[in-house]
Amino acid sequence: MRKALGAAEEEAREQAVEETGAVPARRRALAVSDSVFSVDGDAAPLAALAGACRAYGAALVVDEAHGLGVLGEGGRGAVHGAGLAGAPDVVVTATLSKSLGSQGGVVLGPARVIEHLVNTARTFIFDTGLNPAAVGAALASLRLLRREPERAARVRTVAMGLYGRLTAAGLAAVRPDASVVSVRAPSPERAVRWAADCRAAGLLVGCFRPPSVPDGISRLRLTARGDLTEEQVEKAVDVIVKTAPTA
Repeated sequence: MRKALGAAEEEAREQAVEETGAVPARRRALAVSDSVFSVDGDAAPLAALAGACRAYGAALVVDEAHGLGVLGEGGRGAVHGAGLAGAPDVVVTATLSKSLGSQGGVVLGPARVIEHLVNTARTFIFDTGLNPAAVGAALASLRLLRREPERAARVRTVAMGLYGRLTAAGLAAVRPDASVVSVRAPSPERAVRWAADCRAAGLLVGCFRPPSVPDGISRLRLTARGDLTEEQVEKAVDVIVKTAPTA
């Protein structure tokens, strides 16, 4: 039935073109990706994605939740690092509640996209706007990153330090591209128990297991911070290693 209906619609469009000379509007495609994937902390190939989108006339939406404040020049994000900031066919969403330490989120993109959202997104129109304190806190964080761009580099250094120590201890950690460091667990049950043991020892870690992730790759997730000292990193690794489930 759907195939028959589709053929009929296509025939009607062709007939309309013949009769009026009008060119039917093309369907728009939209590709959506994280800049840094939140489970393993691996960065998306944004330049390649943008190239593919442009080849096929698609727009690209990138979520910078785990890239802003960590990647790019002075923490400007992976989109900026890929040379896509301000591109007319790229829209960026970002949270203010991770690297910037505030709350809420933003949409960054061409003026026509922002105008469209303001005028048509009912949840935006009727929702509560950001409170001034949250906006002020996010703005202060952005200014701090601008003055001290080395803070973003420090986050990446801490993440690599966690990764290096964990792998040296024999754990299956994933090499981070940003601040997220993932450590594989033998099973969902052991991952939950491992996270609970870490918490009991004073270390709060994330725990990912099915259905949040595919079967067979349950894990703990750590998030590096630029203000962590070497002693704190060593202590965190020590707790993870000592509480790790045996094979």
